[in-house]
Amino acid sequence: MGLTIDIERKLPGFKLKINLSCGQEIIGILGASGSGKSMLLNCIAGLVKPDKGRIALHDTVFFDSDRKINIAPQDRKTGYLFQNYAMFPHLTVAENIAFGLDHLPKAEQQSRVSELLESFHLADMGKRYPAQLSGGQQQRVALARAMAVEPKIILLDEAFSALDAYLKAHLIKETIESLKKFQGITLFVTHNMDEAYRLCNRIVFLNNGRVETVGSKEEVFQQPKTLETAKITGCKNMASAVRQSEHIAQIPNWGIQVATAMRIENREGFLGIRANHIKLAAENVQENCYPVWIADESDATFSTTLYLKIGSIPKRPDDFHIQWEIRKNQRAELSNLPQPIRIYMDPEDVFFMAK
Repeated sequence: MGLTIDIERKLPGFKLKINLSCGQEIIGILGASGSGKSMLLNCIAGLVKPDKGRIALHDTVFFDSDRKINIAPQDRKTGYLFQNYAMFPHLTVAENIAFGLDHLPKAEQQSRVSELLESFHLADMGKRYPAQLSGGQQQRVALARAMAVEPKIILLDEAFSALDAYLKAHLIKETIESLKKFQGITLFVTHNMDEAYRLCNRIVFLNNGRVETVGSKEEVFQQPKTLETAKITGCKNMASAVRQSEHIAQIPNWGIQVATAMRIENREGFLGIRANHIKLAAENVQENCYPVWIADESDATFSTTLYLKIGSIPKRPDDFHIQWEIRKNQRAELSNLPQPIRIYMDPEDVFFMAK
């Protein structure tokens, strides 16, 4: 049961080949631009026909190339929220939400639209047109329209990409609350790892049209299995590594050995640690402690990123090995310490990825 996908679709210079099963949950679809995220949603929704394979939701077969099945998009019971919301500019908010409800009696259409307007805090906007709405209001209308058809699956394609940071945080919270009531499957395509972590239970990472990683959000973010997965989830510190023992790897480019709580099974691979997981070393800790010099730094709103060289004085700003992200007040405290500073990499935070 659930959603099962086993399809292939060939495009110029690109081939989508997906084998995936999903249960009743919110699943984040991550990957670089051009990795096939939106194409996957379009195949599920019936907007793009795969070359071969099968897509089924519970007992309903959406597509089966062997059995010549390809049911129409409107019969798939999918709610699709497009990146640009795809609202009809000549229809009011109420009419946009009602689009797709023509099969229902007029009174039932009006009742459902009124209920959704109230649920999505749009009760006084039913007679407005899309051009009269803010980006956040348009997003709520688009989600209400997706929910209006009582879908069994919801597809969200970069649903928050056009919003500013404050509005995005507010609407993600609202969307989480709305999806908690949804008794179905949600697929959420995004480039943003923070959005995926806040909204999703499980993460699927696509690379060049194929599923590279599937796991809980905790597994994928804390211990990515591949280099590309680590990159897309925002890890800034990765280097080639050679296994020394079950829990120790040599990093030739950094000139150090690093212990990890993970069991290292491959001879060669990559070692990584996230910039915000590095710590200032305590005096009584020796393992995974290294002297570093600051080569350069970059300020963000609430944090500072230090570019560190391990083991020797940097010769120029781009002469560094790792990045360390710290709070602004911690940066002020470090100003009082002589260089080199001793940093600590907790073995629990260090992960090893096979080549």
